[in-house]
Amino acid sequence: MAGAGRARRNAPPREEVLVAAMDMIAERGLEKLTMAGLGREVGMSSGHLLYYFRSKDELLLRTLEWSEGRLGAERSRLLTRPGTARERLEAYVELYVPDGHRDPHWTLWLEVWNRSQNADDDARERQAAIEGAWHRDLVALLAEGVSRGEFRPVDADRFAARLRALLDGFSIHVAIGLRGTGREQVISHVREFLAETLLTPDT
Repeated sequence: MAGAGRARRNAPPREEVLVAAMDMIAERGLEKLTMAGLGREVGMSSGHLLYYFRSKDELLLRTLEWSEGRLGAERSRLLTRPGTARERLEAYVELYVPDGHRDPHWTLWLEVWNRSQNADDDARERQAAIEGAWHRDLVALLAEGVSRGEFRPVDADRFAARLRALLDGFSIHVAIGLRGTGREQVISHVREFLAETLLTPDT
């Protein structure tokens, strides 16, 4: 029995904690995610969690970074698969837009950014790194589409900044459940915008 007790007191891998945090957000909502509740899920005390993560803000940011790592791997897979730049841009948009109201990744993203008003420089740089990865991949895809003649000769960096602002605005509406802005409606709006501003007539 003593050995079992020691095993329970051993801290689980940090990724297990992050997975549990994301699962709690998906199943119960962010408001139900407490250090005490998460500790019960992974067999740790809230004090032990604070030893590893320092604060709930840090736990949320780490969880977002972990979730973004998974999305980044999926984004890389989509953007390197065979096909036209237009097809891969559609895949990028579909990956970007939330699955629906209370999408756990977007719920977490919104909370982390809301808390960032008082974040330190390190946290802000880590948040910027998350955004930067999405931006760089989109710029590269746009530049490729322009070079292939699939896209109009736009400034890839400027167009990416504007497109992501549009995607962020629409995605927030989807994530909070604003009426009239469901996932399919938003994707339809974005497709129309791209047809009007980016795609060449023969694509």
